[in-house]
Amino acid sequence: MSTRPILPEDLYQFHWISSPSVHRDGAVACVHTSIDKDKNDYLTQLHIIAPDGRGESRLTLGDQDSAPAWSPNGSQLAFVRIAEGRKQLWTVPAGGGEETQRTAIKRGVGGFVWSPDGKYIAFTSRISLDAGREDMSIEEYIEQSGRVGRSFERTTPKAEGSGWWDGMFSHLYVVELDTNTVSLVTSGAWDATGPEWSPDSTAISFISKQVEEEEADADLLQYADVYTVSRTGGQPVKITDSSLAVSQLAYSLDGNQLYLIASDRTYGSGSHNRLYTVAASGGSPGLLVPGLDMQLGNFALNGMKSAVPSRSPQVVAADGREWIYVLGTMQGSVHVYRFSPDGTYEPVTSGKGRDIYQYTLSADGHDLVFAALEASGPGELYRLNVQTGEEHRITGYNDEILAELQVNLPEEFIYTSSDGLRLQGWIIKPAGLTADKQIPLILHIHGGPHAMITGAYSHEMQTLAAQGYAVLLLNPRGSFGYGQDFAKACRGDFGGGDCQDLLDGVDEALKRYDYTDAARLGIAGGSYGGLMTNWIIAHSGKFRAAVSQRCISNWLSFYGLSDIGISYTEGIVGGNPAENPGLLWSKSPLAHAHRVETPLLLMHGENDFRCPVGQAEEFYTALKRLGKTAKLIRYPGSNHSLLKLGKPSLRVDSFEQVNAWFHDYLRKGEEEQ
Repeated sequence: MSTRPILPEDLYQFHWISSPSVHRDGAVACVHTSIDKDKNDYLTQLHIIAPDGRGESRLTLGDQDSAPAWSPNGSQLAFVRIAEGRKQLWTVPAGGGEETQRTAIKRGVGGFVWSPDGKYIAFTSRISLDAGREDMSIEEYIEQSGRVGRSFERTTPKAEGSGWWDGMFSHLYVVELDTNTVSLVTSGAWDATGPEWSPDSTAISFISKQVEEEEADADLLQYADVYTVSRTGGQPVKITDSSLAVSQLAYSLDGNQLYLIASDRTYGSGSHNRLYTVAASGGSPGLLVPGLDMQLGNFALNGMKSAVPSRSPQVVAADGREWIYVLGTMQGSVHVYRFSPDGTYEPVTSGKGRDIYQYTLSADGHDLVFAALEASGPGELYRLNVQTGEEHRITGYNDEILAELQVNLPEEFIYTSSDGLRLQGWIIKPAGLTADKQIPLILHIHGGPHAMITGAYSHEMQTLAAQGYAVLLLNPRGSFGYGQDFAKACRGDFGGGDCQDLLDGVDEALKRYDYTDAARLGIAGGSYGGLMTNWIIAHSGKFRAAVSQRCISNWLSFYGLSDIGISYTEGIVGGNPAENPGLLWSKSPLAHAHRVETPLLLMHGENDFRCPVGQAEEFYTALKRLGKTAKLIRYPGSNHSLLKLGKPSLRVDSFEQVNAWFHDYLRKGEEEQ
């Protein structure tokens, strides 16, 4: 069958598979996401995959269902459904039948988890400590709050994805399934997240940042602790000692220990997540494997996967041993690893450039089911027999569309920086290369900087390659996946070694690949990649065209406008506007706008609280006033995750705009040459 080049609008035909949950009989429930082009929205449906992977079918009736989780005995499936604008908890019998709504919470349900005895489900929802406010619906509150000014006293009263703080806190509830009784378990001026049940179903542990000193500012504290509370409520007991920022937790099988994924925040957001243990009764956490130099969790960037992390660690018994399963970001791939309580560990999955973004285990610990992006296409589900190592794919939702498309597989790109660092990246070459013709090369810079790019399928990059460009993807110093020293190396050195790593990579690619044209170079990036794009074109004239998405241009204004402005600026650059204005200004691309000669396309979501749209506007205004070539595109209703979670039409438009910009400056007139 003949294939054709990939187009931006092919996004409408893809399927996204996520959130696998394994039944005792081996069947797998999952979330199937597709696009309703007419409604310009996403449909999320629950599907069930046969144990042998040879058939799938709808499991529930809704088009806004997510988060499937089988009960411990396999009799029911719990899930979240959006109805009337709210997420509520529902269950359905394993064999099919009537769907039962379990909650009718005014502000909707967040994360949830079954109790081990199957009698209860713990979940989070937001509450107000103001009695009068608690009785209001969200619509009533919005209407009332619009009549007066909105008052804030906390340091950071906003967050990417949710906007301005509404004065409410996330807390724990428990629903008793026999009676459908819902009870509030925690309350206070703090958030409770990530609930996990004790093995005997009597207590719930959760993560919270609670201020004990009156003068302390919770928004500036680096730590997050574990607390435990009785299923019936009462005063939570603090388990950890405020030495770590805990992000996820799980109980040991005997209930005596807690396994924690946590960071000591020594290097801020550039610090590794590591695996700790602490007594369930409380104490000081200790590292399970002190010498392990690997970032735990999935820190690979890709717009073609679910943003919802798996429950982790996951603890199972198999072959007479207890195993702790986690994801690890390492050397351009994300894989599943398992640890023993004695500190030994081993990789469970393999494959260079693979991006495993979710995983789960069968009750007996013998089967691992995971969702993974491969180089050849979007994510699908795989089943691995942990004992034999036998692996096979159990879904093929994207096979039909991929059979039509010409996917350009990435090639690993290893090079050495000018100061001797071994660096990894990927290059995607377009089809149809001929020896007598050179093509443009586009450097595409990932965000973070504490993140990683893999060789897995990216529609954004494939649409560029399909237009006849070679696309260079690099992991410069500051990226995760290459050890703690490498990850921290860019902190306090923005525009130094990290910038040079990228330029060295371009020089090496031009030297290594004869088909690349040094006179037609493009540069692009998003978030930190947008910042670096702005910086590079203000300090180098080697690029003929540039695209900067959701960028930073001015550290002085970013400090107070971003939801992470304080910690990010102080960590990446070092300093603040009051004490170090000269440093921050000198490291701002805006200060060097007069040196820009490269035509620049700026693209930004109007509701971006991470890198506010003003960052693009400031740079755009300066460039236009200076007579430079620049274009600004604003995306309404879109936040920092536009290319991953934004409206489908806006995602497609962004790909088309980038293609058109590079065509105008890198390809126009090529036919006459």
